[in-house]
Amino acid sequence: MGVDHPVVDDGHLTEKIRALVPQGVDAALELAGCSVLVDTLRTVRRHGTVYFTGALAPQWSVPDFSSYVIPVGVRLTGYAGQATDLPADIFARQLQAITERRLKVPVAKVYRGMEEVRDAHADVDSGTILGKHVALLED
Repeated sequence: MGVDHPVVDDGHLTEKIRALVPQGVDAALELAGCSVLVDTLRTVRRHGTVYFTGALAPQWSVPDFSSYVIPVGVRLTGYAGQATDLPADIFARQLQAITERRLKVPVAKVYRGMEEVRDAHADVDSGTILGKHVALLED
């Protein structure tokens, strides 16, 4: 899917990223959330940006957060909007790109009916099946 250096975050993300890119990466998209935000900030170079847009981990704040945890020169920005916040013309272009197969969305597995939703959650939580998990509740 275009990833040059996949890195598993085992609590030592900064060290792993800095081993690959000693000066730090240009930007990081933080989807996991507050439990790893400080570490993600340390992976970015001076004048780079961390985009905080997800909170998948069950931690909703950074303990004792202060602006001093943001490395000098690193920008931190976030997005917490809804799908309806996306301008209609941009959303339409994305849907058209999917329709024309210019934008590929990898589907990992399709689950059918409410009885398979539990399996879908278990598969997502396991992290072993990559791609989007789709639950069809009606045929």
